[in-house]
Amino acid sequence: MTSSVKPIPEGMHTITPQIVCANAAQAIEFYAKAFGAIELFRMPGPSGKLAHAQIKIGDSVLMLTDESPECGSSGPKTLKGTPVSLYVYVEDADKAFDRAVSAGATVMMPLADMFWGDRWALVEDPFGHRWHIATRTREPSMEEMQKAMAEMPAPQS
Repeated sequence: MTSSVKPIPEGMHTITPQIVCANAAQAIEFYAKAFGAIELFRMPGPSGKLAHAQIKIGDSVLMLTDESPECGSSGPKTLKGTPVSLYVYVEDADKAFDRAVSAGATVMMPLADMFWGDRWALVEDPFGHRWHIATRTREPSMEEMQKAMAEMPAPQS
């Protein structure tokens, strides 16, 4: 028996991030202001917390859920950090950076032209998630990038 259901739903990519937030409803509002996110839907659970929500930023879907200690789900603020960040390509990094900062993002690394060809910045949202904001401005060769990396000073400890 053949199924007519697509194994990857329409509009989704092979990898779709899901983030945990201390207040997913507020996070949705922030992402709309900071990144122009469009809310696709939200599903509150019996407690009123968001069990699942989806927003769209550009051509990508981001799933969100509220923290749920009973399910082992904690956001970056509760965990006091995160090893995961989201890299977002936009048409105009300057405009996107200004918009994110105006919405309440904290600047971690200021906007600059980077050796790998992107105009890039790193910001942290009010919920502890880190966002790389980038626009490709040039196409350096692998050799150029490796040379630039080798010339970078070693981090100080």
